[in-house]
Amino acid sequence: MKVATGLAIGREANPNLAAQAVKQAMQAADITIASSVLLFLTPEFARDPMPALRAAAKAASCTQIMGCSAPGIFTEQDWILDAPAAAALVLSGEVALVRPSTKDANQLLLTLAAPNAINTTWMSGAGMSVPGIRFGGVSGDAIGQGPFSVWQNGKGVVAGHCEAVLQGVKGVVAAAHGLRMLSTPKLVTKAEAHDVQMLADKPALKVLQRACDSINESIPLHRIMAVYAESAEAIAAGDYQLAVLVSGNDNDQSTTLSKCIEGGQFLCWAIREAEAAQEDLQQTAVNLDGRLRLQTNNKAQPDFGLLFSCLGRGPYFYGGVDRDLS
Repeated sequence: MKVATGLAIGREANPNLAAQAVKQAMQAADITIASSVLLFLTPEFARDPMPALRAAAKAASCTQIMGCSAPGIFTEQDWILDAPAAAALVLSGEVALVRPSTKDANQLLLTLAAPNAINTTWMSGAGMSVPGIRFGGVSGDAIGQGPFSVWQNGKGVVAGHCEAVLQGVKGVVAAAHGLRMLSTPKLVTKAEAHDVQMLADKPALKVLQRACDSINESIPLHRIMAVYAESAEAIAAGDYQLAVLVSGNDNDQSTTLSKCIEGGQFLCWAIREAEAAQEDLQQTAVNLDGRLRLQTNNKAQPDFGLLFSCLGRGPYFYGGVDRDLS
């Protein structure tokens, strides 16, 4: 297996940056023809990515160029947040990005989507969509809206989302939420739309305030998350969803969240912390390595990895150093 990355930075969105990133990766992999390329470009390329895609395809001598624009891109070499840049992962030989199977529910689907293209139907494998375990990223700018662009087979994708299977590899997937739990899961006993009013028959805001007693500051709304699932056991197992805390409402002691929560679900409060996030990611990496070894009867070490980082993380979250990348 020959897999390698390349990263090119410039002062303007020049298609040559995509070619440079691909050539750098191919040189590192010691190949002259790639089977597939995973290419990420900064938002400066989003409105017209085609010249860069053509340059990457020419440099790789292949047309299977998949990727999207993103506000921050990185390889193991460095991260780029504030300049036009291109990051490429080249695959060769039997390792390639290929069309997913329509029947394999266990296939690992590398999935990229624009913010306005995400829907639960194809993400869950329901209906006519392709089944599988999806992982990947959402294209967008610093506020998660636009401009953005998604591409596959060397051209833009009208549907706004694309997916492919990494052929020729064995892989494992996990999410590192990076949260410190502030409370135990409690039954949502009263909720309406985005407002959670009662948790275990107690005012939701009072439950939140009590959960935040361990924080030596006023409630940091921008770092508090609601963790919710269909059962307390699901939350304990890490199988949960997240909602941002929008406000605490003194008038009726309710809390307003970014998502609608239903009565009968379970909810607990958590906080985003740099130390907890780093510990969680480190442990997740160790667990992934162990799962991969089990899958290969302890014969394999990871050849490469794909990391998709939340906009709320990165160097700014860690005071200037991207500990996630490290």
